[in-house]
Amino acid sequence: MLRDFIAIDFETANQEPSSVCSVGVVMVRDGQVVDSFYSLIQPEPNYYNYWCQRVHGISQDDTEDAPVFSKVWQQLEERIAEVYFSCQELDDIRYQIATLPFVAHNARFDEGCLKAVFKVYQMDYPDYRFYDTLTASRRQFGQSLPNHQLHTVAAACG
Repeated sequence: MLRDFIAIDFETANQEPSSVCSVGVVMVRDGQVVDSFYSLIQPEPNYYNYWCQRVHGISQDDTEDAPVFSKVWQQLEERIAEVYFSCQELDDIRYQIATLPFVAHNARFDEGCLKAVFKVYQMDYPDYRFYDTLTASRRQFGQSLPNHQLHTVAAACG
């Protein structure tokens, strides 16, 4: 069982995986939640699809004055470094963070968003290791759950 990991969730403004408009992160050490981080992000490209907006409720007005992804990610890297590591140099931080597992529900989506937005901002993408709770839920619970949405899985896990 993973005891140290970063749970991460992106929301997108439209069908483009690079259009992240928010990120939420929970940091877990020794099996305990030790910190969390949330930020709105000005998406790229900066337009909102009706269906995406309906899912998360975030609008263009909400992100009008939000920072761009590269600024938010730098803040997040620094926060993760404070929680998990003692390194100070940004290159060291990026290397260290890449050693931590990232956990997401439907990780293919979140990992795709992260790779796409790194590319848009011409940032070097570390080889983050993603673990998918959706896949794990399907394997563990199979047909015993009515669906495998995050809230259903969380309730089944207690």
